[in-house]
Amino acid sequence: MDGDGPQAPSRGGGRQGARGRAPLFAALDLGTNNCRMLIAAPDREQGLRVVDGYSRIVRLGEGLTHTGRLSDEAMARAYQALAACAQRIEARSPVAIGCVATQACRSASNGQVFLNRIKTDLGLDFQIISSEEEAQLAALGCASLIEPEPDVTLIVDIGGGSTELSWVRPKDVLANPLSAPILAWGTAPLGVVTLAEEEEEPASGKEAWYEALVERLAAQLQSVGDAGHLRAAFDEGRAHVIGTSGTVTSLAGVHLGLTRYQRARVDGYWFDVAACRETIAQMLAKTLEQRAANPCVGNDRADLVVLGGAILDAVLRVWPTQRIRVADRGLREGVLMRLMAKHGT
Repeated sequence: MDGDGPQAPSRGGGRQGARGRAPLFAALDLGTNNCRMLIAAPDREQGLRVVDGYSRIVRLGEGLTHTGRLSDEAMARAYQALAACAQRIEARSPVAIGCVATQACRSASNGQVFLNRIKTDLGLDFQIISSEEEAQLAALGCASLIEPEPDVTLIVDIGGGSTELSWVRPKDVLANPLSAPILAWGTAPLGVVTLAEEEEEPASGKEAWYEALVERLAAQLQSVGDAGHLRAAFDEGRAHVIGTSGTVTSLAGVHLGLTRYQRARVDGYWFDVAACRETIAQMLAKTLEQRAANPCVGNDRADLVVLGGAILDAVLRVWPTQRIRVADRGLREGVLMRLMAKHGT
């Protein structure tokens, strides 16, 4: 399994325009919390030139841990978002489309049935990828943010239903991002949506609750990835961490004091870990309404941002570093890069 999903020509035929414009490619990522789409053209300098993007929180995995199934309400939200993506794809006529589904569809008993309906109704052919492929594609999508100096880079992808960890050697990735080996990888069943269904944030005593939560999460993360042989690089300051998720980008936007979310300010930002933890503490001290009022959090993430911060905090306790690189990129970009490589662009 290649990890970038079946490649289907768009209904528009995918031909280059009369003026010889670069061909377009589309990537869709249907996760436990978000539905995301990118349409981009290959670019020699930047790798990708994005021409259209879409992101909507659909909470596809809502209730999944208790029922083992995708709920009708969650599927309706995802269907609506995917219909909007299909319309945008129709208008852009990409030469190839990569559609991937992750944890919610992996674990739901009716996940494949839902995706079959999407294929029939909307023409979007989704592939349920493994946790390992998810980690590999996220690493590929973040390749351009990897610095050459460290011995090891850890890529942390906090999702709605799981958290993926991938350890890579920067020199390998920079030499050949499409086929660089993963030194170690692992997945933990810790996601912002599933955690929100298990944890109830107290009205008082929040600091003690948060500390106990992070300690419990860190204990669960200790053995994820079987990467003990890489621990010395972190203890000795020879490792970097890249965080790719809505949690990390939202916290960075809050820290930067943005009056509206700006990808150009956030993507690639070096976030001091002490400042990151202080930002999480600020969010913890606020009410849900106050969090929702922040333009980098909003209503959809108000109840998730602290829980995501707790997962990130736990990762950083197990794999310490002084700062993390914020990535507003990841799985979708990895899908696009692999699609483009297959088409010789």
